[in-house]
Amino acid sequence: METREILKKVQDGKLSIEDAEQYFRRQPYDEMGYAKLDTHRKIRSGFAEVIFCSGKADEHLLQIFGRLYKQDGEVFGTRASLEQYEFIKKNYPQTTYDPISRIIKIEKADKVRKGKVVICTAGTADIPVAEESAQTAEYFGTAVERIYDVGVSGLHRLLANIDMIQRANCVIAVAGMEGALASVIGGLVDKPVIAVPTSIGYGASMHGLSALLTMINSCANGIAVVNIDNGYGAGYMATQINRLAERIE
Repeated sequence: METREILKKVQDGKLSIEDAEQYFRRQPYDEMGYAKLDTHRKIRSGFAEVIFCSGKADEHLLQIFGRLYKQDGEVFGTRASLEQYEFIKKNYPQTTYDPISRIIKIEKADKVRKGKVVICTAGTADIPVAEESAQTAEYFGTAVERIYDVGVSGLHRLLANIDMIQRANCVIAVAGMEGALASVIGGLVDKPVIAVPTSIGYGASMHGLSALLTMINSCANGIAVVNIDNGYGAGYMATQINRLAERIE
């Protein structure tokens, strides 16, 4: 339960002060031996802990997945493989998996999404990283609009969607190759732009380093850059910005 939910139940007489006190006395993490789940993260930061699935042993992932689901009634994991999904689904049939973003999750059906974040990609090959951003933001309660394949080699495609982009509380620009999309968008909007370099491109792109350097050295103002292929980080930050814009607590 969230802090507000507990306090509201105490106020309404549905939960005793003693039971609420016991909840807050719990240690701020769940000791599992091989992992220490940050059960108070949502209280501190407004975002529950998520799972980075890649590299985790199946049994460890299963137990972590189950603990977080039991605590919050939903759970979200990034960089999951199809094999990991199939293993989890045997125990939690309601689990869903997106092979493009590699996100595995159980999500509350009644979730309300507010505000507006627009996510743009330079090309179709950038969509996996963009979808990681989009689905992260949506999981955390943000309304997302997707505008894909609007790179600078055909600028008219981007300009055809400029009204939607300019109405956003925040824009995420996902691009590989030379990474110029973020600079172009940064010069067209009055909202923060989060640039995500991807590892898409030919040899001299150096697995995303070229795009990263372009974005860091952008002459446009209001651009922040996350790490190469870090769609999750962009979606998280965009949600923080969106919450400030919408005054969402």
